[in-house]
Amino acid sequence: MAPTDQMQIVVASTCYCFASVGMLLFNKFAVQDFPLECCLVWMQLFFAASFLLLFAFPYIRFGSVHDVLRWCMVVPFYCGMLLTSILALKTAPMSLVIVLRNTSPLGTLVIERFYPEPLRISALMLGSIFLMMAGGVMYVSQLPTENWQGIGWVFLNSAIAVADRLVQRLLLAQDLCPVDISKVGITLINNLVGMVPVGIAAYMKGEVSRLPGVYAMLTGWDKFYIGMTCVIGLTISYTSIWAQSLISATSFLVMINANKFLIIGIEAFGMHSKALNHIQVFGASLTILGGILYGKSRQAIEHEAEERKALLPSK
Repeated sequence: MAPTDQMQIVVASTCYCFASVGMLLFNKFAVQDFPLECCLVWMQLFFAASFLLLFAFPYIRFGSVHDVLRWCMVVPFYCGMLLTSILALKTAPMSLVIVLRNTSPLGTLVIERFYPEPLRISALMLGSIFLMMAGGVMYVSQLPTENWQGIGWVFLNSAIAVADRLVQRLLLAQDLCPVDISKVGITLINNLVGMVPVGIAAYMKGEVSRLPGVYAMLTGWDKFYIGMTCVIGLTISYTSIWAQSLISATSFLVMINANKFLIIGIEAFGMHSKALNHIQVFGASLTILGGILYGKSRQAIEHEAEERKALLPSK
């Protein structure tokens, strides 16, 4: 891999990691005092779509109508992931949301076997995933009963996230079935088209009629949190596509899971909303170690595959 490609992966992944941490935090703050989940997501989609149309129009490119229709397959998963994430954060601690998401890489690893050119699975990869899952089980086993509220939304969010990343990977990776659409164009489709199903959901839930009354009760800080979710939502929409086009779906999800364990420290020691016992600290450490080992093993396998391709005679 060329140094410029490696630098692009590092920059894209770093930007996405910071955006994902910020999105989780500000969504948690916003949904506590703004209980209209669908309206919150719709505002995030509207802000992103409006910004792109106003300030990034020259960078929007669609190769064909067929490519646009193909990418629209991603939109239901994208919207579902946003909504279930908000619903999970509304009723569950951030740490629980993060730990349970550690099952995501296993799902992508299994489904990626059906891709045209799946990567080889090593014993170290499997062992690292086992460490992540074991650490997650240890962490969750020590949670109080009341913190299990919303666990169904967390599992649903994880399942939709797996589907979203796999479909995106299939339509973005150059060695699979890529669409001919610019990254800004893809971001616009996700947010502009996504406004339709989310808006329908908000209307069906009666959130639209409640919006004026709820908005009137918001404080300045509440409005700041909502505004930040919109800004970071735009950032995460673009950087997720950027990073996903460069690395596999499994590596992408592992990167997210390992990165977001920073939230556990923030929630426990910064927000003082949750105290961790020794078993939970050990479980979280196992998960972080598993993420590091997985990244190293995945990198070695990808490097091996590149070297093997380089040795093949050119046609």
